[in-house]
Amino acid sequence: MEDYIVSARKYRPSTFESVIGQNALTTTLKNAISTGKLAQAYLFCGPRGVGKTTCARIFAKTINCQNPTSEGEPCNECESCRAFNEQRSFNIHELDAASNNSVDDIRQLVEQVRIPPQIGKYKVYIIDEVHMLSTAAFNAFLKTLEEPPRHAIFILATTEKQKIIPTILSRCQIYDFNRISVEDIINHLASVAQREGISYEPEALNVIAQKADGGMRDALSIFDQVVSFSQGNITYQSVIENLNVLDYEYFFRLTDYLLQGNVTQSLLLLNDVLNKGFDASNFINGLGSHFRDLLVSKDAATVNLLEVGANIRERYKTQAQRTPIPFIYKAMKLCCDCGLNYRNARNKRFLIECTLIQLAQLTMPDEDTASGGLGPKPALKPIFNQPSSATTPVQPIAVQQHATKPVVAQQAAKPMPPQQTAPLQPQPASNPQFQQQAQPIRKTSGISSISQLGVSIRKQQPEAVSSIDEVELAPHQQENIPLTQVGVEQSWNRFADQLPHEQIALKNRMPKMRVTLIDQTQVEICVENELTAKQLNEMLIDIRRFMQKDLHNYLLEPHVIVKELELSVRSLSRYEQYQKMVEKNPWLQELQRTFGLELD
Repeated sequence: MEDYIVSARKYRPSTFESVIGQNALTTTLKNAISTGKLAQAYLFCGPRGVGKTTCARIFAKTINCQNPTSEGEPCNECESCRAFNEQRSFNIHELDAASNNSVDDIRQLVEQVRIPPQIGKYKVYIIDEVHMLSTAAFNAFLKTLEEPPRHAIFILATTEKQKIIPTILSRCQIYDFNRISVEDIINHLASVAQREGISYEPEALNVIAQKADGGMRDALSIFDQVVSFSQGNITYQSVIENLNVLDYEYFFRLTDYLLQGNVTQSLLLLNDVLNKGFDASNFINGLGSHFRDLLVSKDAATVNLLEVGANIRERYKTQAQRTPIPFIYKAMKLCCDCGLNYRNARNKRFLIECTLIQLAQLTMPDEDTASGGLGPKPALKPIFNQPSSATTPVQPIAVQQHATKPVVAQQAAKPMPPQQTAPLQPQPASNPQFQQQAQPIRKTSGISSISQLGVSIRKQQPEAVSSIDEVELAPHQQENIPLTQVGVEQSWNRFADQLPHEQIALKNRMPKMRVTLIDQTQVEICVENELTAKQLNEMLIDIRRFMQKDLHNYLLEPHVIVKELELSVRSLSRYEQYQKMVEKNPWLQELQRTFGLELD
């Protein structure tokens, strides 16, 4: 039984021509070799498994080849090439910086650099994972890297270029390796399968290529794994089962459910996916990628961006034709938001279920009560047509303005007696409109109940009344009852009683405030601090209207003043307390003399 060699090593490129997906870099290296313009140090950086170390070995073999080809490739026949292929060449040294990252390791390397090659022109030192060197090792390597011997060439390879200090970067020619495209990986896997006599389905190789994420070494490792699982017959279903990846079929079915607005089947499909052990995060990210593929399938100019097999490509085109572009845009946004919020969500499944419900509602028509799962509409209907009385005081006008139209309507049917044409007097007890006005004035959400009352009056009499102040008589037309101190205090307490629960703190303080009647029109409200004064001033218009209606005096004008209360800070002694008691009851002094009592 022959020793088994994995495909990543067995089919490792040995020439620049066989390197997959790095044509620009290999062409540059071949031209540098053919012209003899070689640098003293190179830095190969890029993702894992894209050919950095492979290109470094081919470069080292080619510059020492005794009979290179006209294309800049090694001949693989000379003594130097055979020594390299048989892994016995002394001109190529590989150092793993992950395990040799100290200053002493670099010093040993510097000592070896002084020795010239025995066969060939150059000695090549390949330092893999160079970003793992310590800062001290980097600094010890600077001088040698900048001015090495003429026979020494350094090739540094790394996957994390940002971790290398700038002084190292400035001494190297930097080559950035790209991720290998899905198409190149599929073609290479197909050639390997043909050499090994393995049957395959193009869709299966496409799944392997996408799973490799641009790395050829990863793709070949997955290929070997699937070959062992399928026993030499690579099918799409065997790859899906072995790699435990989400099938395209899930996303095609889910998209059909969402276009139909079928929330039930969408949630059942999610439950099936989770029961099979798939990660919910991969599911929502895969759904977002599916919508992206549908978007690029809508236009023939962008369909080349679709990295799938031929059969899957046709399915994408078919489903894209019946999927509206606005739906795709909104669906991509919802999937993106769900992916961003997934990590911070406590109930991750609930987050994804809510997202699916929103996606299913995208095809529903917009209504006033539901906006298709996209949140409330930006335009809000106005609730009140008048500004708040707390911000814009309105001057009262005579009630005759709103009473003339109904009166004229009655005159058309029957002449009105002359005595009924006199100005109307307020009748709070008989007129239902005034009864509604006599209710306590409450202030909620910054809009007084007077404004709300005005809205209700307009609904009842849209032609007769246009403002709340039209139902109020002018002050000179009112029958004003004289004010008294007791009446003012009682009206003040009644106003405090009708305040809402949200103002319970102010409501409890108001009965303790001093309200004084200065004259027959002026009422002074004394408070202790500026904060309370500000609260009362904001509702001063409501206070004035309430007390005017409550006391039937429309000339009343309240004012708020701040006056701190004088507090007694010194307590009386026992003798002073006794003197106070004697002043109120002189018999206590007689009682003291009779029984000879003394104060302690």
